[in-house]
Amino acid sequence: HSIFGFTQITSGRVSVSGREITKFSPSEKLRDAGIAYILQDNSVFPDMTVEENLLMGGYLLADQGKAREAAEAIFSRYDRLAKRRSERARVLSGGERRLLEISRALIMDPSVLLVDEPSIGLEPRMIDMVFEILADLQKAQGKTIVMVEQNAKRGLDFADIGYVLVSGRVALAGAGGALLENPDVGRLFLGG
Repeated sequence: HSIFGFTQITSGRVSVSGREITKFSPSEKLRDAGIAYILQDNSVFPDMTVEENLLMGGYLLADQGKAREAAEAIFSRYDRLAKRRSERARVLSGGERRLLEISRALIMDPSVLLVDEPSIGLEPRMIDMVFEILADLQKAQGKTIVMVEQNAKRGLDFADIGYVLVSGRVALAGAGGALLENPDVGRLFLGG
């Protein structure tokens, strides 16, 4: 929340690619700094179509034609959404809603995605789908992904760099794989 500007930062600063953005508003962070935030909670508009939901991701674009082009690129990439583009979002499964939320964030072509609890409330196969999509965005499209994830094993397995928080403070930091093998992490979070 703090990185995107939903809560006030009382000390420190936020920089992206060497550019100080701490005092930017959320819309400035999206439009001018290339940061998109994917909320933890279901943030689709249930009475709007899948396509209308996607286009909402481009509300800050001066040229709405660019939003439409980006939406078409997403439909060509994600057949699950393309097949349902004219349907109301309320009919989507939890995994499809999460895919729509991620895709909506991509309309502005951000370089950084802040992803809050991507696996929450999803069945295992949909969790796999979401993490595959995020991995593809990271590897194939070069997106930086900053993630908060309650499923410590999935989050650390995905992470290049991981931070383990205890009572809101960084208790451990390091490579995601190394943290997974750390017995302290196992005892605290993985039940081992």
